[in-house]
Amino acid sequence: MGISIHRGELGRPDVEQLLAHHVAAMHAFSPPEACHVLPANALAHPSITFFSARRDGTLLGVGALKDIGEAEGEVKSMRTAPAALRQGVGQSLLDAILAEARARGYRRLRLETGRSAEFAAANALYDRAGFTESGPFGDYPPGPFTRFMVFEL
Repeated sequence: MGISIHRGELGRPDVEQLLAHHVAAMHAFSPPEACHVLPANALAHPSITFFSARRDGTLLGVGALKDIGEAEGEVKSMRTAPAALRQGVGQSLLDAILAEARARGYRRLRLETGRSAEFAAANALYDRAGFTESGPFGDYPPGPFTRFMVFEL
């Protein structure tokens, strides 16, 4: 069976566990001034649409789309479960986020990620999808660790 994408599910124990893993990893691999990860409770904000990816009921990954105004969205909290790496989970989640952004009529999507080796797979995913380097946006400060990207819809 293929990967299915679901909205919501923030309160499910497996989702909470994967998000806790995500937050811990971001704090472990990012300097404090460049760590902008959202805790699970912040993902419940009305401006954020949360997605989960599953196969046969098993959680494979998560991601979110935040409305940042002026027909723009931001990709947030992308994380593939360790047991599901290299199975197309990130691409499936990103495809769902892109489809939602298009359905909302957004002009562009933005994201902020890291530049270190721990972010190589994420950066490769965004590069393949057509995201390009951009400057800082929102309240994010520039810095040598941080990579800002944009996707024109």
